Amino acid sequence: MRNEIMRCFAVVFTVIMIVSGCSGREETKTAGGGGEEDTKPTYEFRLAETHAPDYPTTLADKHFAELVHERSDGRIKIDVFPSAALGEEAAAIEQVQLGAIDFVRTSAGPLAEFNKDYAVFSLPYLFDSDEHVWNFLLSEHGDQLLDSLESSKMLGLAYYSSGARSFYSSKPLAGLEDLQGQKIRIQQNAVNIDLMDALGASATPMAFGEVYSGLQTGVIDAAENNYPSYYSTGHYEVAPYFLLDGHQRIPEVLVISMTAWEKLSEEDQELIRTAAKDSIAFQREKWAEYEQLAEEEIRDAGVTVTEVADVSAWQKAVQPVLEKHGADYQDLLDAVEALRP
Repeated sequence: MRNEIMRCFAVVFTVIMIVSGCSGREETKTAGGGGEEDTKPTYEFRLAETHAPDYPTTLADKHFAELVHERSDGRIKIDVFPSAALGEEAAAIEQVQLGAIDFVRTSAGPLAEFNKDYAVFSLPYLFDSDEHVWNFLLSEHGDQLLDSLESSKMLGLAYYSSGARSFYSSKPLAGLEDLQGQKIRIQQNAVNIDLMDALGASATPMAFGEVYSGLQTGVIDAAENNYPSYYSTGHYEVAPYFLLDGHQRIPEVLVISMTAWEKLSEEDQELIRTAAKDSIAFQREKWAEYEQLAEEEIRDAGVTVTEVADVSAWQKAVQPVLEKHGADYQDLLDAVEALRP
């Protein structure tokens, strides 16, 4: 009988802790003018991150959280959960949309399933360079895309760097012809599926955390990503052929749930938005450092790295993708073209 009572107490205590720990809000009092006291709320939010604790985006998440904590005098605390502790990107986005998670750092790729305009970033060979990407992201067009997530009960706060995506495989991979018939893991959206079809490969949507075992067991032959992701996940151990074609430059996006956003005063909203923008330079610096380290490490590990000197054959192969999907994003494509360095 005593054990049953203790078990019941433990269950009740756990429920209370969960309820009080989810996006908690308390009223704190600060001295106001003339001896009056102004009541300001405190918050504890959760931020979902799929990458490891030392990855550039995770470090930027933490830097953003520190800025918010400092500038709010400790009233607003954001706990960062790395390594997909709160779920892989697609699942975390859904939870942010529902208000169950407050923030997520995600690739723009999966966001296309929630807002079709984000699929523009998946169009192949859209940007020429990192400079070109940032010319667009920091423009009014980039800001409009962040705001457009509001229709999906989310709000974009800032973009982070993610470099250029290229192909890597467990099979020899030295040119376009080697992709034929390979099962390639993709971030699921319509553009990516059509892109793989155009290249003669088989698109295989899969959660990022499952890619290593997928490559190891042969469920997939290949994947595509940037240097840091390829290195940090150990994918180079099971897919030692890396083909640098730079077919996509898909940014990362820091997103807040509208449920959390609408709890905040205008002052706190501006504080959080500004902190997110101010974290960009930190992330870009950490990204550049880690990208260089990752390239050096995988080359030292004996990975066969092949650089595509001329992408014209690749651009020709994917032309049907641009013709099929480009019309949906003509205004954005015009902006991208106008911002070419």
